[in-house]
Amino acid sequence: MAAALEILFTASFWVAAVRIASPLIFATLGELICERAGVLNLGIEGIMVAGAFAGWFTVYSGGDLWTGVAVAALTGAAFGLLHGLLTVPLGLSQHVTGIGITLLATSLTYYTYRLALPEVTSPPKIEAFRPLEIPLLADMPLVGPALFAQTPFTYLAFAAAALVAWLLYRTPLGLALRAAGENPDALEAQGLSVTAIRMGAVAAGSALMAVGGAFLTMSAFNSFFFEMVNGRGWVCIALVVFGSWRPGKALLGAILFGAFDAYQVRLQGVVGDAVPYQVFLMLPYVLSILALVAVSRRASYPKALMVPYRKGER
Repeated sequence: MAAALEILFTASFWVAAVRIASPLIFATLGELICERAGVLNLGIEGIMVAGAFAGWFTVYSGGDLWTGVAVAALTGAAFGLLHGLLTVPLGLSQHVTGIGITLLATSLTYYTYRLALPEVTSPPKIEAFRPLEIPLLADMPLVGPALFAQTPFTYLAFAAAALVAWLLYRTPLGLALRAAGENPDALEAQGLSVTAIRMGAVAAGSALMAVGGAFLTMSAFNSFFFEMVNGRGWVCIALVVFGSWRPGKALLGAILFGAFDAYQVRLQGVVGDAVPYQVFLMLPYVLSILALVAVSRRASYPKALMVPYRKGER
């Protein structure tokens, strides 16, 4: 028991927790933007896969790392526009369309991978982002290595959380976006297009999802392999609910899940073979479900979420 508790007070544990949380932060923010505008985006899992491949393959083909991030974002935005076109002006089922986007993005990514690298037996490697220590701050105990000795991609994740929070609650665009998910009739009465705002939100949110996927291949790892996203997209949908559709709470939820995941890896080393390793693998998901149940009962979701809007109809 003492050894299990000591894990929580090691710098390496918190470094790993923040690193694991970073792609979740991007994707959760992306899903939050979509849902705040009234659109559920179940295409998140496939969009993350597509972003992971697009960013990695750009760098593998000779581009620099930040170009890879930009290409991943554009890839995600393209799938987001497709999802938005089908669900916003056409009013198709957001559940069915989202799952279709996941299947399309995942299958298209795997096909492109096999087409571009037909003879490859092991995933090629790239030069990924390296940790960048911030002088003085990185020397602080526990907090320093966890927050100030990460890769630039992780710093970008925290900056994105602050930017989304500022945009949603401090700008006219954020007010319009929230109105699209709460009361689209009032938004239309102000002369603004609900369709345009929802489409833009889905495209921007999907771009962030793809950047979250790119983190896996360009910062957490240095190559692309199948099943690397491994359900993180579905976790992010739960984190949006856990965070009550607020960026700050969603950020904390992502870090909490990252801590659960990092903890189970280290706990396996402490317990050894006494407990099947599958128990540890499911531990972060079980704890996340329990936290989700506890928080979601008090959550207030956007009133127009998943409700198609057509001008003049009630």
